[in-house]
Amino acid sequence: MDLVSLLKLVTNRLEKAKIPYMLTGGVAVSYWGYPRTTHDIDIVIEAKKEDKEKIVALFEKDFYISAEAAEDAIKTRFTFNILHHQTGLKVDFWLVKKDLFGVSEFKRKLKKKMFGEEIFIISPEDLILTKLLAYKETQSHRRLEDAKSILKTSKVDLKYIKRWAEKQSTIKILEEIL
Repeated sequence: MDLVSLLKLVTNRLEKAKIPYMLTGGVAVSYWGYPRTTHDIDIVIEAKKEDKEKIVALFEKDFYISAEAAEDAIKTRFTFNILHHQTGLKVDFWLVKKDLFGVSEFKRKLKKKMFGEEIFIISPEDLILTKLLAYKETQSHRRLEDAKSILKTSKVDLKYIKRWAEKQSTIKILEEIL
């Protein structure tokens, strides 16, 4: 199984279980910007405490999943991962952040055809904003290159990006790459 097959498997299960999700991270960057190497899949999910058992049941057959880590992530609105038994490929699940930006970016997710499937994915604008924030926190140039590649290859709403970049104190970083 490759990363694409894994993405299809995981998103199909989430859809069938009615767990809202959106693809983000390196795979989303490759969709909206220049293709780049990634070794895992990043997915934002909306889950409540009572969804933990459903999530564990969805993946425990073919993945390593820690019920405790999933429960803790749901409680703290952070992250947990699953590892595919056969391949060792990893999926990171990020819980929707309950701040204004987190709620907004999740509401703005788009359904796009990827690899022959309809998959919910973060908007290019929100992915740029996420990368600007990550760069601000980590100074990782890969995050900045990701944002630049999306700006160069996708049609985006710059007013929206500038408005949020101002709120997130990343406007200077954005201006440097425009």
